[in-house]
Amino acid sequence: MGDKKRPRRIFFNGVDQYSSKYIAEYLSTCGERVEEIEDEDDDDYTLPQAGEPAFQVVGSVSAHCCEKANFLLEQYASLTREELLPRLLECDVVVYNISENATLTDIEEATWAMTALHGEREHFKSKKLFILISTIMTWAMTKPPNTDEPDLMVTEEEFRKRRPHPSFKHHNNMEKHVLKLGTGKKNKLKGYVVAAGIQYGKGENLFHYFFKVSWLSECTEVPIFGEGTNYIPTIHVVDLAQVIQNVIEVKPKSKYILAIDDSKNTLEDIVKVISDVLGPGSINKMPEKEAITIKAFKPEELEYFSVNLRLDAYIVKDLFNFLWIAESGMIENIDLLVEEYRHTRKLLPIRICLTGPPAVGKSKIAEKLCEHYRIHHIKIREVIEEKMNELKGIMNNSELDVSDSEMAQKQLENMKASMESNAGRLEDDQLLEILTEKLNSKPCRNQGFVFYGFPRTFEQAEMMFSAEDTDSDGPNKTPAHNNITPEFVFALEATDEFLTKKVQALPQSVAEKRGLTQDEFIPRLSRFRQLIRAGETSLDYFDELEIYPAYIEVNVDDPEFKSIVNNIMEVVGPPKNYGLSPEEQEEEDRRRAKERQQKLAEEAAERKRRKAASLAEIAAQYGQWQKNLEEVKRQEHELLEAKALPLRNYLMKYVMPSLTEALQECSKIKPDDPVSFLAEYLLRMDKK
Repeated sequence: MGDKKRPRRIFFNGVDQYSSKYIAEYLSTCGERVEEIEDEDDDDYTLPQAGEPAFQVVGSVSAHCCEKANFLLEQYASLTREELLPRLLECDVVVYNISENATLTDIEEATWAMTALHGEREHFKSKKLFILISTIMTWAMTKPPNTDEPDLMVTEEEFRKRRPHPSFKHHNNMEKHVLKLGTGKKNKLKGYVVAAGIQYGKGENLFHYFFKVSWLSECTEVPIFGEGTNYIPTIHVVDLAQVIQNVIEVKPKSKYILAIDDSKNTLEDIVKVISDVLGPGSINKMPEKEAITIKAFKPEELEYFSVNLRLDAYIVKDLFNFLWIAESGMIENIDLLVEEYRHTRKLLPIRICLTGPPAVGKSKIAEKLCEHYRIHHIKIREVIEEKMNELKGIMNNSELDVSDSEMAQKQLENMKASMESNAGRLEDDQLLEILTEKLNSKPCRNQGFVFYGFPRTFEQAEMMFSAEDTDSDGPNKTPAHNNITPEFVFALEATDEFLTKKVQALPQSVAEKRGLTQDEFIPRLSRFRQLIRAGETSLDYFDELEIYPAYIEVNVDDPEFKSIVNNIMEVVGPPKNYGLSPEEQEEEDRRRAKERQQKLAEEAAERKRRKAASLAEIAAQYGQWQKNLEEVKRQEHELLEAKALPLRNYLMKYVMPSLTEALQECSKIKPDDPVSFLAEYLLRMDKK
């Protein structure tokens, strides 16, 4: 062994794609099993020190990938083959994944990489592995050895007899190239083919459509395309990662490995259990072409679900040693997969409770929140109507047992009797049962909800949200029921004066519909205030659970409640739901574009108006300035006139007579120096 301590360096292609991403991420975090390393010819490789990872993972990503994955030591984007080859030569293991959604270009690159490495093998300082992660679709047309027994499984040892799906011939050819790599001890490049079942887990890839449709629960049945009776070999993506780890460490003699779990499930079985646990519980068989029409799958994706294989893999079961995530397959581990799916895709329910006096705006605020977070608006009246219609449907369903119909009829009669004796309101215990059932429905548990109006009291809240502690010996209760207890509680507050004015401004028809006429509103408000003073509200119960309500003052008559809704959104945070569908996104883009154009037009009109107003103001100011200037000139002229009047009179009396006489005399004589003449003449006149 050399002196340099280092982990093995592994290259993965397409680490921004589902399969390679999670396999590479797993390998970047695992340690190596020392007792299984028995490669005395690998002189340059030594075991990593304690506490260090066993593998350093580098990888290529697509050109549009912007962020570097935190589990990668190095990330390569848009490299030419000349630039990529030195990176591959630095690695101990090169893994090319063409198992799902691989294009012909991806397969050609894998072929080039294998060929280029093979050409450089004489210069290797240590042994290298080339691992091709392929797909069981290269077995799709393989027939059982005994055609008289169609249920007989095809074994892994018969990989040389495998027949690919017509669309996967390039995959099959690539597998053959890898299997031809040398196997001798002196050959420094060894190749393995890992044929993976259809992968699942970690948020799903090909199975994602079925999970998403079930989770959204927008359809009463989850579609399945085709008959669904075909058997589909599968494997959890992390179990596939563990298979790759074992190939690297164990280096089995067989160069072809089937990576599948131990399940023998049909497509119908898989989709049905997804629907049962996550969605409406029913499935609907549709023609395969419908999957393309409704854009559920691309044609190349749908081909994976057409496979019908019962395979028997022995290497992963008998030779490899690892702790399976889902050895028994999807159906047996569906609860784990659903939780993993929610966590990976951050699909967490948002549960909000609003409280407050009548007419404070709970329904409008709830409507805004539900629209933003794409969660369910729980309206008590609608929940009651929905339950009554459900009971009527059970009563009219002839396929159900008579006992079910009788129970439904009895419950419906009890509800009607309760509402007749309580002025149209349901008894609290019946309402609690119906509302709890609604909040526990799969759509509410998946996406979340906003509710208000009930429970009102501490006791009602305790009955609704507490659950028996099954882990304790006594009858103690846990603090809350995890499925339906709200995460966020907002208490809306307003003065009686504000609420009264708001109600008085409502049209009579609206007030009657919402139960806010004067005869109804005043008693409702009085009951609410009385309950608050008694200190027995649901808010007190939430306080005990340490779900501290946020108190929001409503004091502005804003029909849209913009500031209040924004405040609530800041507390709740961003949506934890799927975004808009392509059609909805297109409509949203059009709406926003229209709003932008309208805003630009309004801004342009405002600029034009301001410019015109500014010019008019300038013209008015100039006209006023001109008037002021004329007024100043007039006043100056009058002032000069006033000042000049006494002087004129003085000159006319004392100066002008003598000066006129002197000028006349000067005109007669015409002296050479008229100025001196005038001066002497005026001086003589003064002496006289």
